[in-house]
Formats: sequence, structure tokens, C-alpha cells
Amino acid sequence: MSSVAVLCVTGASPYPDPMNTCGLVGALESSRVLSRFQNQRVSNGRKNQTTWSSSSCVMSCRRRRRSSVVSSSLVVNPAGEMTLSSEEKVYNVVLRQAALVNQQLIRSTSPVLDDVKKPQDIIVRPGSLSLLGEAYDRCGEVCAEYAKTFYLGTLLMTPERRKAIWAIYVWCRRTDELVDGPNASHITPMALDRWEARLEDLFRGRAFDMLDAALADTVTRYPVDIQPFRDMIEGMRMDLRKSRYNNFDDLYLYCYYVAGTVGLMSVPVMGIDPKSNATTESVYNAALALGIANQLTNILRDVGE
Repeated sequence: MSSVAVLCVTGASPYPDPMNTCGLVGALESSRVLSRFQNQRVSNGRKNQTTWSSSSCVMSCRRRRRSSVVSSSLVVNPAGEMTLSSEEKVYNVVLRQAALVNQQLIRSTSPVLDDVKKPQDIIVRPGSLSLLGEAYDRCGEVCAEYAKTFYLGTLLMTPERRKAIWAIYVWCRRTDELVDGPNASHITPMALDRWEARLEDLFRGRAFDMLDAALADTVTRYPVDIQPFRDMIEGMRMDLRKSRYNNFDDLYLYCYYVAGTVGLMSVPVMGIDPKSNATTESVYNAALALGIANQLTNILRDVGE
């Protein structure tokens, strides 16, 4: 995703040292704190509700001329007000995604709650299957052309999951191209608003073109929620209005928008091994962390170049 504009987390100094301004070190430490606290929530059991404690997971980041607090629950903004941290905002999305998957699992194993749509139950119009097949094939061609190693990885999946991942990849690529492609200089916030409205229509089954049709079909077959897609568009809006982030909390949210969202989109399609003892929530957290780590790596690479 887009990352050239983001250089690093900066402090007051015009020549910041990212290792001293909560850059990579902040990312790793913040992830450890969040992981420990989330594991504690899981070990307490699903019936015991645990509240987030700002005192139990606060990390202070000392900077040259000023300091701020980065917390996995609450942060202090420049005005001295306590607000939800980016990690907590994103974690709420994770919980929603995990709940969708768990709901589908319950329905698929219950003789009463059997109204979940299965691929073989979806009614299609005569002749539309061939067009839909062409749409998925085209998504595969785009993936093979622009993401060669990723495409090879998808070949290890089952045919149905492979096609769905292709459809998600193509939508993400088209979204990224809006602000990073050849016409990026002509893209306005209004254009992104129109793209989001088109996304809403897509999730209602109204596709504008062949590539949209593939994703519209995918979201009827898997418990894919629209929120990560909306959030990715929000990341494109951030690319239009800013190119520098003053603290890791803001950078974390940006990394979620443009990369962590991909993990949340993909898990419902890739699925979770029934033999796995991992909770649905922990799987989503791992996918989220992988996406954010990839984006931080992209940023460091761009700084080096």
C-alpha cells in the first residue's frame, strides 16, 4: 500500500532518530504490551468481562523537547485530554470481525440456525455463472501480473478460497491506485467519497464492473465485513492530507488503515483450522499485527531509499 509519503515518527528535532522517538522500538514494545493484555483477557474467560486499564499498559516515549503517552487503551492528546488510543479503536474492529466468524461457525453447526448462505445455496441467473467465472479469472490475471509471489502463494489454497482472495486483492489494488497510480494527482476527497459509495453498493450486490462483481460474490460467500474496506479508503484520505506523523499512535492507525485492514479482510476467506486451539480473536490479532508490521517495513525501506 501507499507508504512513500510517510517517513518516520518525528519529534521536535528536524533530524529525528527513529530509535529514540518511538519508531520501531515503540512499535515492538507497544505490540508486546497489547499482546500481554489481550492474552490476559482471553485467559479470564469469555464470561468475565475485563475493562481496559490505562495504568496497566502505558508506555512512555521520551522525546527531545516534549513527551507524550502511548497506551494500548488511552492516550493523552496535546490538549491534555484522555482519548482512546489507535490500538483500542482498531481492536474494536477486530472484535467485530471475530464475532462475525464465530456467528457463522455457530450457524453452520446448529440444526436450527441454518440460514447462513452457502455457495451451493446462492441463486444465480442463467448465464451469469460464466460471466462470474470470467470476472474471477480476470482478478487472477491482475494478481499474477502485479503480485507474482503473492499469486504463487494463493495457488496453495483451495480453488474457491483462491478466487475470493484474488477478488479482495484486486479491490485493494484499485483503491491504492487512486492515490498512488498515474492519475493520483487528479484524485480529490470527493473522488474517494464516490469510491466509498460504490463500495457500499458492492456490498448490497450492485456491481459496477466485472472486477466489482467478483468481490460482490465473495462477500456473499464468506463472513467478510465492510468496515475494513471503509477503513482502507480512510487511509487513502490520509495520504491526500498529510505526509508526516508526530507520534506512533497516529502512525499505528495509518498502518492499520492501509495494511492491517488486508489481514482482517483475508481471515474470513482463508479460514481457521478446526483443529486449532487458538481463539478467533487471537487469529485476527495475528493477521492485524502482520499487516502493520509489513507496512512499517515498507516505511523503513522507503526511508532507506
